[in-house]
Amino acid sequence: GWISFRSSLYYMSKENKSWIQSQDDCIKKSANLVIIKSREEQDFIELLRRGKSAWIGLTNQIKEGLWTWVDGTPLQTPFWWTREPNNQNGDENCVETGYRPDDGRPVVDVLNTWNDNTCSAKIFYICEK
Repeated sequence: GWISFRSSLYYMSKENKSWIQSQDDCIKKSANLVIIKSREEQDFIELLRRGKSAWIGLTNQIKEGLWTWVDGTPLQTPFWWTREPNNQNGDENCVETGYRPDDGRPVVDVLNTWNDNTCSAKIFYICEK
């Protein structure tokens, strides 16, 4: 079900979908993929995802290097893992939270778990309304 935090409601999916399928599912639920605007919200999301990586509502599909939220607002408070975003293979345009690289790269802050991923990758997702 939906979990309340501050003035929003959040839903952690039980199935894996691509980024666009995830956003479509959120829209069907009268919501959007989560828009994370603060450290407190990222901290809450880190608990909500329970160790799973999940899509968030951040993409640069419109223009490479310009990260925008699904509501059109620009990214202002990022939580990227060390050396991310890296646009690996030139096609990573959607963002997941809960990333853990397998190369053992250290992270500066435990909340910095964002990674740019291929939008067609099927993972869990978080909706917000």
